[in-house]
Amino acid sequence: MLRVVPPARPRKLAKVPFVELADGRLQGVVSSGSDVERVYVSSVTAGSHAVNCSTNNNRPCGGLRGSLLCKHLHALADEALLQYGVYQVARYLRVDVGDGVDSGAELFARMEARHEPTPAAVVFSRFLRHLAYLEVPASTAPVPELHWFPATAGVR
Repeated sequence: MLRVVPPARPRKLAKVPFVELADGRLQGVVSSGSDVERVYVSSVTAGSHAVNCSTNNNRPCGGLRGSLLCKHLHALADEALLQYGVYQVARYLRVDVGDGVDSGAELFARMEARHEPTPAAVVFSRFLRHLAYLEVPASTAPVPELHWFPATAGVR
């Protein structure tokens, strides 16, 4: 059973509304800086440090060229460090952080990242499923899909 862990530090959800360590990757959804209707699915594979960034319909990010990493990957890494803490992210991605890391850019500086396309559909689908829970009316009745969350003392 997975534990639900509170964020290491508060996050701003407008820029990176979804971040997770799952499927052997740091992955998530990052809002476009130029188009409010566009989001990017960004990921870093653990161990190989293969990176990818594309729109939810698999159009490649224009900022992911050559040896430069796009701003979406940096934003994803920054938010992952806030959500999970430096050492948990580094351990998951198999990165030696030594004396510490304070930003996504510093984390990437310790990797030999390379581009490798990965499909965005699974991550984007999980993000949409999480959004759907925001529309569930408030209730004290159990939600069958969330039965694995521990009960809280305030709910009767």
